[in-house]
Amino acid sequence: MARICIPDYEYKERIKRAAELIRKKGLDVMVVSSTESDYANARYFSGFWPLFERAGVAISANGDAALLVGPESAIFAKDFGKIDKIFVLKEFRESADPAYPELRADTFNDVFKAIGVTGENIKIGLGSYVECTLPIYEGLKDSFPKAEISRCNDIMVELRKIKSVNELACIKEGFRIVDLATDEVIKHLKPGVTELQMVGIAQRVIYEEGAEYEGLPMYVFSEASTRHAISRSSYKTINKGDIVQLNLSAKIDGYSPAVGLPVVMGKLEGERRRIVEFCLQAHNWTVDRIKAGVLASDIAKDFYKLYEENGMKDNFVYGPCHGTGMIEVEAPWMETTSDYLLEENMTFQVDTFISGPTFGCRWEKGIAVTKDGCTSMTDYLKKGIIEIDG
Repeated sequence: MARICIPDYEYKERIKRAAELIRKKGLDVMVVSSTESDYANARYFSGFWPLFERAGVAISANGDAALLVGPESAIFAKDFGKIDKIFVLKEFRESADPAYPELRADTFNDVFKAIGVTGENIKIGLGSYVECTLPIYEGLKDSFPKAEISRCNDIMVELRKIKSVNELACIKEGFRIVDLATDEVIKHLKPGVTELQMVGIAQRVIYEEGAEYEGLPMYVFSEASTRHAISRSSYKTINKGDIVQLNLSAKIDGYSPAVGLPVVMGKLEGERRRIVEFCLQAHNWTVDRIKAGVLASDIAKDFYKLYEENGMKDNFVYGPCHGTGMIEVEAPWMETTSDYLLEENMTFQVDTFISGPTFGCRWEKGIAVTKDGCTSMTDYLKKGIIEIDG
């Protein structure tokens, strides 16, 4: 059976579509940059995921492209990348800031000339404004002091928001693996194990099933730690009566779906049950309202009202959904200020989180927008609240 992945021709199509948008914005060239942790924009065009160092892709308005890497990644990029033109720039070095005194590095002048961008008064767009490090920005300014440099993140959102058939296949395969990992973790959950031991079980499963990496730093939290919207697992022992939060993931050729759900070490009763059930109710409420043509802010505004009407306003942390794809959390977010319409084959994590004084919980899964609603990528959350005796 062939490995599920993005075919080489799709990378070329992405560069071609990017060039069209670059021309439309009146830019001469767009530069995207990536780090090891947020690799998506460079990998989207090149298939290359940097390690330690940074990576970038420069795309000209005429559709030519180059992959930009740090001093130690030239051979790595040639073996893994999908772009033939590869340049080594000191600006993409690792954070230890080595000088590499013997290296005859390339410059942005060399890169732009190779992809057909000439002149001094050029317009450069930064497609990865947040990931653009100061050395990269300064390198652009030093090479082209008369250039106009502006943000063009919107190009990347436009390109990545609608998923192709191959992208959807990668995401679905990730969910298949995550469901298996979730099964295995729940099977081994019992009082006395640690959070990190449970993460280790999930890691074993995803690699055995064909994932290239975790889709996010997987976590298993227990009781008080479940209040954390973002955190890391620890050596904490899981105890009888704890609410345990699972968020497990698997990366398939860069695509990073995740499943999140609470598991109870015993019987869930009283106010604790009310909060967890409300969180699931809000999750299902969101799923029922997603379909092509709906204004994202309308869902987000009504979602916030749902928290207010149920006395959960003080427990609200963020809106109902965030985009998902190469990064588990990617643009666009679904917030009360979101002025875009949902479109078919946009993918979101319906990520419903509530944080209380002693515990929190999250119900999370991936969906793809359809004409009349949405398609769930996992059925795991249909099981509802899972209670484990022991």
